[in-house]
Amino acid sequence: MPETFRSDHVGSLLRPPELLQARTEFTEGRISETQLHEIEDASISRALGMQREVGISILSDGEYRRSGWSMAIRDTAEGMVPVGENPIRRILAAWQGPHGELATQTMAANRSVALGAKLKLKHRLTERDAAFLSTHAVGPWKITMPGPLSVAGQIFTPGITDRVYPSVHALANDVAAVEQDEIRALQNEGVAYIQLDSLHYVERIAYPTIRAQMVAAGEDPDAYLDALIDIDNRVLDAVDRTRVTVGLHMCRGNNRSAWHAEGSYEPIAEKAFNRLNVDRFLLEYETDRAGGFEPLRFVPEDKMVVLGLISSKEPALESIDLLKRRVDEATRYVPLERLAISPQCGFASTAPGNLLTWDEQRRKLELVVEAARRIWA
Repeated sequence: MPETFRSDHVGSLLRPPELLQARTEFTEGRISETQLHEIEDASISRALGMQREVGISILSDGEYRRSGWSMAIRDTAEGMVPVGENPIRRILAAWQGPHGELATQTMAANRSVALGAKLKLKHRLTERDAAFLSTHAVGPWKITMPGPLSVAGQIFTPGITDRVYPSVHALANDVAAVEQDEIRALQNEGVAYIQLDSLHYVERIAYPTIRAQMVAAGEDPDAYLDALIDIDNRVLDAVDRTRVTVGLHMCRGNNRSAWHAEGSYEPIAEKAFNRLNVDRFLLEYETDRAGGFEPLRFVPEDKMVVLGLISSKEPALESIDLLKRRVDEATRYVPLERLAISPQCGFASTAPGNLLTWDEQRRKLELVVEAARRIWA
């Protein structure tokens, strides 16, 4: 049976300055890989301690061994080559909001790379993550993985990758196979919760601007939705559902407290909520950018919804009364026993993180726990 995990969080946490500095020094060849791992371990230990003190239901390593939420495969694959701007990534909208320019500058500073060979990893995706969490978490822990099409879209560059893969979808099939193998290994190591972060549902298909661009380019958004569901389900077919809770997270971009998509879940809700083989959906709902709760009417009776009502982008604390009212509104479509609460996204989907302090992040997680305690007492 899947766990309820009433107080959830998406996974990424703010990196401490010493970890960011260590990764820079490692990239520049000033410290060894062993030294980097020692600093990663110490930083993860601190993050686990904070989560235990707060009382959050499920523990994460903060994605501290990655350069970003979707970078586990890019950081691990052989045959990556530097390129200029990846034209595939132009399908996403510009970063928006008060911090949009900062987010754009942050992404521009990242070196673009493309896969120039058949997908082969130097080592398992989350081998060090799982080994450390299995001995240090002292509670149920989750591992997050990016959706195959999210990964493939980032590392497929025409003129380079299409020498070995005819299309983004062909590359995504191999990404899915790698993630299936990873899930099988994680189950043997005691993982309690596997979360797939698959953003194209709302970054592309449900965002009116990008959806219109897809149609103008001759692409069928509904056919893309079918393919997206199918490949995400292929990854999750490897999960032993008697032992592991499965979640799928959708959001509209999260980088330096900025976003790059808007729009209701309505265009994807009926198909995605019914056909995706998951126990729970982690959905962004902290602002009206996500629309109302009406699409939740399509969530079947055997699935939970984790309402992302608390902002990981802004430090101001939401009131408990507001959160209770919002949860009450959602019960018009999903009963209370099938709801949970979380921040709308991670605190550091990219390594520099959102514009909060460590203490502000902690207070947000404390709010998640307190809201869950009061609402589901």
